[in-house]
Amino acid sequence: MSILKSILNMLFKTAVDSLNQKDERPAARAEQSFRPHSETVAPQPAAVADPIAYFAEIIGSEFPQYSVKRDVPVTDLAGFISDESQLYKTRPVQTYKAEWGAPYTFVLYQGDKPAGIVMLGSGSSHHKNVKYLVARMFAKKMGLPYINFYTQMPNERAYVVKRIREFLNA
Repeated sequence: MSILKSILNMLFKTAVDSLNQKDERPAARAEQSFRPHSETVAPQPAAVADPIAYFAEIIGSEFPQYSVKRDVPVTDLAGFISDESQLYKTRPVQTYKAEWGAPYTFVLYQGDKPAGIVMLGSGSSHHKNVKYLVARMFAKKMGLPYINFYTQMPNERAYVVKRIREFLNA
């Protein structure tokens, strides 16, 4: 029994010594653990306060070969879809009208012809909101590049220009 008691005493003493050693350097540990985030990782730029003005300035200055219109209704490009097959009456849940689409934030034109669409949205609007999905579907039907940006993201100028160039092949 004395062997068991001496082993337990030794384990207890080791545990207490270990705790005491850790407590000798709490300031050093705190300094190491709570280093300001900016020292370890470069800060991300914040989302822009007025994304429409920000994107309008980028598109206007970086893509002068295009004229730009803002908040263009889908029907201005796609027109009103005639319902010869009466699908809107028989299957209203499965068919969508162009007028149900979200207005295109920016439409870039070469002359009188639309060349591409830039849409701004927030959250998961581009993937879940029916208005955005309808707008994207009609852009695809018209063969127009459809570029979307999330306004809550940083959208650095170089990134925006690069993506628009890639989509427009400019």
